Amino acid sequence: MNYMNVDYSTRIPNNVGLTEDARVLKALETWHPGYLDWWQDMGPEGFQQSLVYLRTAVSVDPKGWAKFDYVRMPEYRWGVLLAPAEEGRKVNFGQHLGEPAWQEVPGEHRALLRRLIVIQGDTEPASVEQQRHLGKTAPSLYDMRNLFQVNVEEGRHLWAMVYLLHKYFGRDGREEADDLLRRRSGSAEAPRMLGAFNEATPDWLSFFMFTFFTDRDGKMQLESLAQSGFDPLSRTCRFMLTEEAHHMFVGETGISRTVQRTCEAMKEAGIEDPNEIEKVRKLGVIDLPTIQKKLNLHYSLSLDLFGSEVSTNAANAYNSGIKGRYQETRIQDDHRLTNDTYPVLKLVDGEIKRVDEPALTALNMRLRDDYTADCAKGVDRWNKVIEKAGVNFRLELPHVAFHRHVGEFKDVHATPTGVILNDAEWAKQRDKYLPSKADGDFIEALMKPVTEPGKFANWISPPKVGIDNKPGDFEYVKIAA
Repeated sequence: MNYMNVDYSTRIPNNVGLTEDARVLKALETWHPGYLDWWQDMGPEGFQQSLVYLRTAVSVDPKGWAKFDYVRMPEYRWGVLLAPAEEGRKVNFGQHLGEPAWQEVPGEHRALLRRLIVIQGDTEPASVEQQRHLGKTAPSLYDMRNLFQVNVEEGRHLWAMVYLLHKYFGRDGREEADDLLRRRSGSAEAPRMLGAFNEATPDWLSFFMFTFFTDRDGKMQLESLAQSGFDPLSRTCRFMLTEEAHHMFVGETGISRTVQRTCEAMKEAGIEDPNEIEKVRKLGVIDLPTIQKKLNLHYSLSLDLFGSEVSTNAANAYNSGIKGRYQETRIQDDHRLTNDTYPVLKLVDGEIKRVDEPALTALNMRLRDDYTADCAKGVDRWNKVIEKAGVNFRLELPHVAFHRHVGEFKDVHATPTGVILNDAEWAKQRDKYLPSKADGDFIEALMKPVTEPGKFANWISPPKVGIDNKPGDFEYVKIAA
């Protein structure tokens, strides 16, 4: 079978030979109508009949895996795509180090593996639900198209996890797959599994922050699962990472363009001090201190997605060969971690201190550190935009103790620089560090749709290049009448 090319002869495009697997094909075809109902109910509101210039995977060859064309989103060909198998692949870490990678689920690891797949799967439709109203306030057709591209690919990533559940977990897997369509972001009765995926995404700056910070967490988790000794999961995540790169691009460039437009407007108006917030806001752009507050919020919410700094669950997943570290095979150690330690930030006698913990139980902390280093590179690029404009301001990642709801710092209040505050001090200072209701109202007031090709809202700069190298006035979305 040619794993590179995607078979479009079935209702469900795939490169896993579904036509030869009647049981799984039937199960997925049974699940398909419920998925389409969910998409119509919870997908982008108001644009289901619009023609959108989207990329669709036609191969898993890195050199030519996608084609671009207009398609209505409900007619997008969601499917099951795995990266090509690596001949002779081995388990690269844990107790099974050096053994052949598993093509079937090891019985003793079944429950843990299923839970990891379900958690990953649950995040995918959640973000679509969070972003479903944003099309109505898109700052351009270019941005609207990028939103919808992210949405349809999150939908495909849900299909990727649902395939694994149906193929390898029998009745339990089918029930879990149904539950992925039952839960809803922000629902009181059936919320999504992770906190950040129950938060509202009320405006485009929130969307850009989400795709930069929260999708980057997704990248780190997918990289770790791509190391898995369970080969179908590894191959699934490796191809998902190909698509995920665009989602982070949307976030990074969206914030960069927002920052650039703010700096340009300040310079045009002769405003030197970025902290003259009301003067800057009167120009119809988002002031840099408010962008910093949004950064503080989304970074801290995304840190919570890594779980507790010290975790026996993470140790068990590693020992079992199910979930590795970020870029596991590039790390120079024994890949068992039996006697290794790793520094973990903890609250000790009211002070934040670094404490050496067994490396096996500190895997979440290590992955989070890798994530922070990756985020910092993007923040540096935003700061270069500010420097180039000649504005005296720097965006910063807040301290890891700031605004936490999971892990070592969930019961404390800390400033973005890591100073511990009591409850009263925090209540007084909170709005200095996190978006206030007034900040949110101001940003939402700027969110006026721009639907003329080549035009952009005043608060954001145009991109340097178009998607698929299209010209600046390209009609990325043909909005239905």
